[in-house]
Formats: sequence, structure tokens, C-alpha cells
Amino acid sequence: MNRRMKLIESYLLLLADVVSITLAYAAAILLRFKKFAWVMEPELHFLVYIGFLLFCTIYSFFFDWNREFLKRGVLVEFIAVTKFDIFMELAVMACLFVLQAGARVSRLAIGYFAIFNLLLVWIVRLCMKKALRIYFTTKSNMVKMMIITKKALLHKTVEKLKAAMDINYEIVALACMDADVKGEEVQGVTVNADREDALDLARQMPLDEVFLYLPEEDMAYVKHMIYELESMGIACHYNIDIVERPSKEVRVGSFGGYTVVTYSINHFDYRRMVVKRAIDILGGLVGCLITVVITPFVALAIKLDSPGPVFFSQTRIGKNGRRFKIYKFRSMYMDAEERKKELEAQNEMQGLMFKMENDPRITKVGRFIRKTSIDELPQFFNIVKGDMSLVGTRPPTEAEFEQYNSHYRRRISMTPGLTGLWQISGRSEIVDFDEVVRLDLEYIDNWTLGLDIKILFRTVWVVLAGKGSK
Repeated sequence: MNRRMKLIESYLLLLADVVSITLAYAAAILLRFKKFAWVMEPELHFLVYIGFLLFCTIYSFFFDWNREFLKRGVLVEFIAVTKFDIFMELAVMACLFVLQAGARVSRLAIGYFAIFNLLLVWIVRLCMKKALRIYFTTKSNMVKMMIITKKALLHKTVEKLKAAMDINYEIVALACMDADVKGEEVQGVTVNADREDALDLARQMPLDEVFLYLPEEDMAYVKHMIYELESMGIACHYNIDIVERPSKEVRVGSFGGYTVVTYSINHFDYRRMVVKRAIDILGGLVGCLITVVITPFVALAIKLDSPGPVFFSQTRIGKNGRRFKIYKFRSMYMDAEERKKELEAQNEMQGLMFKMENDPRITKVGRFIRKTSIDELPQFFNIVKGDMSLVGTRPPTEAEFEQYNSHYRRRISMTPGLTGLWQISGRSEIVDFDEVVRLDLEYIDNWTLGLDIKILFRTVWVVLAGKGSK
């Protein structure tokens, strides 16, 4: 969707959500207290309302829950609104708990609000969806597009664009540059120009944008076409037929004084990455505090069990090949690395990782702190430093990394994490390194802040249930 339409949609939806929250909260307060004048601790209840509005604004712009809004169906919209309502309630309740003010707020009013807000936001959004669809598809707002391509690509291009374009786009003309097929119909659109009269047609008809797909065409002619169309005030989209594989992000920009096309299979919105880093810092600081408190007890147990340092450090591979020192509580004997070569034949893992259930290199205390994941606690210092994230992919060792192929390397295109999909998917039962890679790439390809939160909650459950590393 073009930027103007996207801005209209985003701000209208935010306004609709704010109005819905206001009406739902007012209705909940009136149902509970009968009159606004009878509200107990009105200042606190007003702060709760402000908290709802603040969460709504942050959730809309940083979590981008309005993505694909116009394409979502009724049920999908209800599920999205339900998640929004639940997260908003939990966030505000958590703040009240931290402020020790939860007991002074009417829980009945909050319960009424949850129901009213869910229904009101959902209904208002359905109405907004219908109104926006009508508005965007009116004649004055429709973007009229012409496709200029070759005969062999006509059907493929029209089909692909129709499937991908937003509802405010309309293909009004087709021009075939290497054959005279005028009058033929392609996906409901008539071919009405060829190489000789494509520009004449563009001058005479209502037209906003042109899509050019002309592989192996003489570049001088392509430049002439673009110049002529641009001089008419028509926006041109020229398909650069370089990479067939679809990328998550392809953008044209300036780099070092050159005009470049940038391809990237990973695309992470900077706003959500800022939120992710803020969560990492907050969670990392809490984790560091827990680590400092528990270290004397763990250190004593490690020292009594076997000679050697309390902490273990190792060089690991971070985002895009950066080296960093990872820290753990020592869980193995001092000669573990030397003995690893003797145990290679007993490796239970297929591929580049080493794993052995009854590894003789692990100390008695080490077996316990691994089972409970206590050995991982010092990594919170890595998280605060920025070497790691709370949630991410598993950071490989240097020896593993040196054997990586291109497919494996993509798993380090994101900051490694203390936990991730691999850790919560039965890591003790996974015996194939390719499955670890698959889970890491699944995380990268589907990353959202919501997925991080889901993994964090499931990690807590895995640790408490004793399903940690063997």
C-alpha cells in the first residue's frame, strides 16, 4: 500500500482503538459504580485508563498488529483483538502489582472493561475495515497501473501482481513489447498496446503508475521508456531481473554515492528491534542480580566437588561471525576439552554438534546445574553487554563455525540467545544438527516480539518442569 494510504489506515485505526477503549472503560466504570462521582480512588482509576491508552499506542506502532489489516477475515480479526485485549490487561495489571496498587482498583470494573473492550474494538474494527475498503476502492483513490512486458511473461506478471497488490490498485492496461497480441485478454485485462504505441497510450489514458518487466531488453531503450514515462509525471516500477529467489526485503537506495538495489533475506523492523534490546537489558539486569545472589552458593558447591575455577569461558560465534566470550558456571572437569577427542566415537548427535547423555567429563554438581540450567546464569552478563539476547539462536563454537556451509551460516544472521526454539523443543531429544538449524531458521524467518515472549514463558516452564539439558 502506498505511504499515504498506510498513514491514513494506521492513524484512523489508532483513533478508533482509543475511542473504543474510552467508551468501554467509561461503560465498565458506570456499570460498577453507577455514577462517576461514586468512583473510589478516581485518580488511580484514571491512571489505569491512561495505562490502557499508553499500551494501545505502543502496541500499535511497535508491535505493528495492524499489518495486513484489510486482508484479515472476521475470525482472524477477532483473534488479533483478543490477543491485544489480553496483553493490555496483563500489562496494566503487572504495573499495578509493581506499584502495589492492585488491591485498590476495582477488579470487577477491570473485568467488565475486558469484555466491553474486546467486543467494541472488534465491532469497530470490522466497521472500519468495511469503510476503508470502500474508501480505498473509490475511483478517486484507485491507483491505475499499466504493465509493460513481453509475451511470455504476460500471464505470470499479471497473476503475480494481482495476488500481491493492495486493494487500491487496478491494472488498466497491458503493453506487449515483442509481439502484436492487441485485443487478447489476460486475467481479465485486455492487451491494448505494443512496442510502437505503448507511450502514446500512456499519454492519452488515465494512468498513475507503470510496471516494467523487460528482461534482456536493450538498456538504452529501457532508459528511454522510463525517461518518457517519468516526464509525464507517471511513477515507474522497473523490475530488476537479477535475483530470482524472493527476498524478504529488496530496496533501492544510495550507498557510497551509488544507486544500489539491496537484497536481504532477513528484515527486522528497527522499532521492534529497539524494543527487543530494551527487554534484553531489563531482563539481563534482573538476571545479573539473580546470578550475583546465587554465585556464592554455586561457587562453593563447584569448588568442593572438583578443583578448578568457578566460571568457564569459551569463544563463541555471535551475530554475522562476531567472536565473543561466553560465560557459564563450570560444569565439567578441567581436562574436558582434551578428553572430548577420546569420546568423539560416542557422539549421539548427527552433524557438527557434540552431545553425550552420560558424558563422563561432567561433574556431579555440573550434572545438577545443567539439569536446572543454573550453569547458564552468567550469560546474563553477555546479554547486558549486547553479545547475546534473551531469545535467539544457539551460538556455535569456533570449531563448529569453521565447518559451516552457506545454509548453516544463516543461523548466525541474528544475535544468539540464552534460549530459543531449540531449547524449548526438547533439546535433549534432538539428535540431528540439521534439526537444530531448522528450528533456528524457523525462529529467524518468523521472528516477532510476541514469539520472543512466548518462548520466554515456555522456557520458564521447561526449566521448572525439569526438562533442561541432560
